[in-house]
Amino acid sequence: MRTLLYPLLVASLFGADWPQFRGPGASGLCPSCGQLPTEFGPQKNVRWKTELPAGKSSPVLVGDRIFLTASEGDELITMSLNRATGKVQWRRSVRAPKREAQHALNHRAAPTAVSDGKSVYVFFADFGLVAYDFEGKERWQVPLGPFNSQHGVVGSPVYADGRVILVCDTDTDAFIIGVDAESGKIAWKTPRHVINGYSTPTIHRPARGPAQVIAPGSYQLTAYSVVDGEALWFVRGLTCQPKSAPTIAGDIVYFSGWTTGNDEGQQVDLPGFAEVIAKADANHDGKLAQAELPQPWQPTGSWRAIDLDRDGFLNEREWTFFRTRRASRNGLLAVKLGGSGDVTDTNVLWRYEKSLPDVPSPLVYNDVVYIVRNGGIATTLDAKSGKVLKQARLTGALEDYYASPVGVDGKVYMASEHGKVVVLRAAGEWEILAINEFDSDIYATPAISDGIMYIRTSNALYAIGSPN
Repeated sequence: MRTLLYPLLVASLFGADWPQFRGPGASGLCPSCGQLPTEFGPQKNVRWKTELPAGKSSPVLVGDRIFLTASEGDELITMSLNRATGKVQWRRSVRAPKREAQHALNHRAAPTAVSDGKSVYVFFADFGLVAYDFEGKERWQVPLGPFNSQHGVVGSPVYADGRVILVCDTDTDAFIIGVDAESGKIAWKTPRHVINGYSTPTIHRPARGPAQVIAPGSYQLTAYSVVDGEALWFVRGLTCQPKSAPTIAGDIVYFSGWTTGNDEGQQVDLPGFAEVIAKADANHDGKLAQAELPQPWQPTGSWRAIDLDRDGFLNEREWTFFRTRRASRNGLLAVKLGGSGDVTDTNVLWRYEKSLPDVPSPLVYNDVVYIVRNGGIATTLDAKSGKVLKQARLTGALEDYYASPVGVDGKVYMASEHGKVVVLRAAGEWEILAINEFDSDIYATPAISDGIMYIRTSNALYAIGSPN
């Protein structure tokens, strides 16, 4: 009898789970989570605080547990904390002396864990996938890598229907895999014809047919079958390096993509590879060295960013990706879910191209889309039409933003890089209700449940809630 009642007791004590990056349905919303305080900080409305090793992954909540990852030295750490007290219940690690190349803003423990309610699944680019049960016993490992990525593979795993699904978008040999959650065996592996990307996919459950994985990639958004990894439909028109995660609201998926050099008016129409070879291949070796390219055809950034196999030359594949990159446009897209094959012309409902986020995902709350751009520019749009409702600076928090916004209790919470959590009244004509300052940086997206917000800073996890 005790065994049967325990899950019900946990549910009643701790409310809804937040089992993955951005919570239930990866929406960033917690519609029945109760009231959260508007004002809080390191010394105000803190239920508890737990010091943590370094990491940028977001907390996930399952029952009475909090799972997150971190790293120290060669240790890649998974931790379970008690949700009521913040006490560390267990800490497990795998060792990985190898280090994948990564951007300074990336981290060895940046991907967020995911749980199916029985186990927790974590990914480290320096190691691969690891599964633990809720008592901290390792269940299986799937070694992965090394990866050829400009800034480091960073997407988080997701779970659906017995599969742990991971996108590994790299400059060569990119793929998406579905791993059997029970055995750890790879159920399917599908090549992706993309280059480096940093977005976490999301799961769509259509009215009929199997669940789908909605995965942004360079220049297109693709839906795959959870069952066998088959590509089902796709939308063209994305930028080169997706970082934001897609957001599903009803039968529409919203996705924001931004890359340096792809704002309106910055596009360049480069010739095809055959024409470039004919004009610029001075030594007639069929490849392009940087010194051979005329100045108008030179990359605006580093040569390494377009020399995808890192051999010092550009081949036809690399030139084609570079050419596409220079012609692409940043944008926030609203796409009707479903279809078959290329649905760009039929399913793109609207597109918005100004003041776009770099990393934060869009939030859709009560038919309003919220986005935040680096520098602290917040924009709301009508979810149905894409019409701008309000755009203004978050005065007092004009910083860069890497955590995604979350919505609860009629409020939207946006956490800046240097620890300022802006609270907005959730409305098309939003207004700032408070700016709460922490004493360290924030890169992780907060988790919410049962009137408590869990905020990870660079050195601690805070449980924030009203005194009563």
